Amino acid sequence: MPKKKVLTFEDALSRLEEIVSQLETGEIALDDSIKVFEEGSELVKFCLSKIDTAEKKVKKLEKDNKGDLQLKLL
Repeated sequence: MPKKKVLTFEDALSRLEEIVSQLETGEIALDDSIKVFEEGSELVKFCLSKIDTAEKKVKKLEKDNKGDLQLKLL
């Protein structure tokens, strides 16, 4: 059985661009438009999740010169 390809952020973003282009042309049937729109919605959720995870990885708390904790981006 072939392995499923793991979806990357870049792949998802590329597919989203394709979907937007398809929808902007208005040349696909309504049912197909709904299907690709739903696919796009799932891809947006996936991308936002990846961005959120990455953002959490680059944030860190540091003490300022007063001893208070400050959120810093790496």
